[in-house]
This record gives sequence, structure tokens and C-alpha cells, in this order.
Amino acid sequence: MNFALKLSASVLALTVAASAVFAQDAAWWKKAAEPYQGVTLHGVTESSPPSNYIREVLAPQFEQLTGIRVDVETTSWDQMFDKAIKDMEAGTGIYDMVYIEQDIIYSYLARNFLTDLTGLLADKPELKAATYDEANFTTFANYFKDGKGHLYGVPMEAFIKIYLYRTDLFNDPAIMAAYKAQTGKDLAPAKTHEDYTAIAKFFYEYGKANNLELWGTTVQGHTGHPASWYEYFESVAPTFGVYNWGIDANNNYAATVEHGGTMNSDTAKKALQWWLDLRQYAPPETDQSTWTETGTTFGAGRVAQGLIYGENAGWIAADAEKSLVTGKVGVALPPLSDGVMGAAEAGKGYIGYYDGGAFGLPATSKNKEAAALFLQFIGQNEVQPDWAVAAPRVTNTATYDDPKVVAMDAKLGGYYSMLKNDGRLFAGAPPYPFHAQLREATAPTFFKILTGELSASDGLDQMAAITEATLTELGYRK
Repeated sequence: MNFALKLSASVLALTVAASAVFAQDAAWWKKAAEPYQGVTLHGVTESSPPSNYIREVLAPQFEQLTGIRVDVETTSWDQMFDKAIKDMEAGTGIYDMVYIEQDIIYSYLARNFLTDLTGLLADKPELKAATYDEANFTTFANYFKDGKGHLYGVPMEAFIKIYLYRTDLFNDPAIMAAYKAQTGKDLAPAKTHEDYTAIAKFFYEYGKANNLELWGTTVQGHTGHPASWYEYFESVAPTFGVYNWGIDANNNYAATVEHGGTMNSDTAKKALQWWLDLRQYAPPETDQSTWTETGTTFGAGRVAQGLIYGENAGWIAADAEKSLVTGKVGVALPPLSDGVMGAAEAGKGYIGYYDGGAFGLPATSKNKEAAALFLQFIGQNEVQPDWAVAAPRVTNTATYDDPKVVAMDAKLGGYYSMLKNDGRLFAGAPPYPFHAQLREATAPTFFKILTGELSASDGLDQMAAITEATLTELGYRK
């Protein structure tokens, strides 16, 4: 999920324009910040387009407005979590803001790592900015709230994992005719898994026949990185109707079919085998591909289709300095098994992963009040449109209607419209405080499936058993 953001001159100009944007409220910000002059806030986050925008645009804007310096450290996904968690565990107070990915928030809340932002601003009304309102956020913010509805993180990115496809290939008359002749079907974004496989096979063979560096699909199939584990459980399994990692939290956290779970069900095994089989039509870098490499592979024009995190859709579709397929990208919903769409529309399932994160305030921070000002700053409606254009992410409802965002939506093949209209069909990770422990417990077995040491069937049987044993040890399964 990380890709270096090279800011354009127009984006850099936003820093200069900051005083004009917030002129009407500048006096309040300066007064609120008076007690914190000389303070330097430190944050840690993943090196991703939205985070780099905070570091290179929003942090300088905030310093210009308030005099409070903000140093944002951007690093790798694993180092980000390692540094933040170690700081909060030790209580050293190095960081005043930490990136909270949607899937880890439940662990953080269980360990009392974070500050209640709703409560803090209620207790200190003099710190509450008139331009900040929790009601401005999309429903994605609900993932960062506790049982009382209090917010523990200001959303800074939110996106769905979508089906991208090459419109120049899918709309080419000669290719369309060849596909029709070979399959008897019209070439269009796949609605079913069977059609997706057929398309992948066709373009793999088309690339070979025409001596092209072209393959049929991306596969986020790294054989030693959690990205592959996530692709299966959060992006593939739900499209077959296996939800929440196949664990039934209402049935004593059952994972095995024997006890009422679905992690090793026939449907789960079918889903995993389908995904594994796609690798034969994917580029050679597949077994080393995380969420980063699938994006760069698509942007390099090496595949005809793929499941790609939405945060990469912007540069792939519109940044000619990085992408070789600008203006040639379409977006669609992922292929689904029968009944999955109906379940999602009824609120009984979901069709894919709604990802994103927030900036939280560690309970160990030594500069909570100054940090609360900065978090409000990045949560305002006013800063969102240019941020959404620079790094495709939407966290505030009003952002969708901004003219800049509407124009960008056209360049992205309707991605923002899909996020707005169909985002409800996707879901974040299940609310498991044991998220990281269970991933680490089962990932080694999952990697053995990828390397061929275990079959999909035997591997999922073992993973389901490991899951129940782990949850019993952790005290969740009685």
C-alpha cells in the first residue's frame, strides 16, 4: 500500500495558499496555538500517497498557520507498526500521532493505547475548532469509534480494493473479436470468477503469441509477506461468500467446519484454489508482490486486469510520469459468486475490502493538546479536495461534490463515484482485537500453501485448527 508521492507544482503551491484558505479562521488557530509555541509534534506513518501529502503539504500549512512544527516520519508498513507499538508499549512518548490502519484499531483500543479525541475536545472546548466536526466524516469513521461512539482517530485515507482493467485492451476491436471467437462471450469486465479466469488466460496467451510483456492478471502472492494472507482473506474469500476470515464470532469463535466455522469449508477451499490457479497467468514477480508491486505492475502495463487498492488508482490512471497506462484504465466491482451481491446489499455480507486509516493520538503523547489541534486541522472539509486529487482517498462526505474531485473522478474512470455509491458493499477487517496474533499464527501455514508444501485443502484445515487453538490460548474461545 505504499508508493512514493512526487508532488506537482500545483500541489506544492497549496502551502503558499494556506493562509488564504484559512484566512477567516486564522486568528482562532493562532490564539489556540499560543500555549504551544516551540512545540514540535512527531508522527509516524506509512510511506503512502496520503501520508506523504500530510508531510509535504498539510504539516507545512499547519506550521505556517500556528507556529507549531510537525515532523512526519514516513516509513515501511512493518516498521511503522513496530515503531508505534513499541513506543506506546514502553510509554516513551516519542510520537504524538500514529497511523492506525483500520484492521488494527480494535487491538489498540483493547490495550488502551489511544486518546479519546471526542472526550478530549469536550473537556477542553477552547481547543475545538469551528471548522472541525466529526459529522463531516463518511461512515468509514465508525471503524475508529468505541462502543460509546467516541472517535479515537481522525480518518486520513479511505479506499476500496477494486477491479482495474485496461480499457485499451478490452475495447480493441481485434481483441474483442478474438476473445469472442475463443470463448463465445463478449469481452467485458468479469462478473463471475469463471469469466475472470477466462480473461486472464486469454490475455496471458495473447501476450505470448504477440511477444508482449503482458499477462492476464495481478496476484498479490508474496510467499513471505502478510500481503498475500490479506489478499486471500480480505479480497478473495468474501467474493465467494466467506466472511470475517471464516470465523463465527457469535459461535464461540468457531473456525473449523466441525465446530460451525467456514475457514476450511468447501467454499473457502474453492476460493483459495481459484486464486492460486490465477498465478499461472500472472507475471513472474507475483510471488514477490505485495500491495505495492501489484500497483506498479499494473502501472507498467504488464497486466490486463487486477484487484488493486484504490489508493493506487489515481497515479495509475492519471499520472503519466509514473504510469504507462494513463487514460486506459477502467474500474469495476470484483467478480462474485451467486448470492454474494444479495448478501452484501442486505447487510449480511460484503464483496471486498474497505481499507484505510486514521491518525490517532497515543495516550503516551506529551503534547496531546497541540496534537489535537493538528488532527482537527487535517480533518477539516476545507483541506480535503486537493488531498483527494493528489492521493485518491475520501474521508469527508463533502469531498465528493467538489468540482476538482468531480473532474478527477472522470479521469479515474468513475472510481470516486464507485466509492460513494458502492462503498457500502465493502467492509473493513472484522473487529478482532486478536487480529495481529492470529495473522502471525496462521501465516506460516498459508505461506506453505503458496510454495506448494501444502495443498489448499490441507492447508486450510490446518489453519482452521491453528485458529481455534490460538483463540483458546488467548481466552476468546471457551
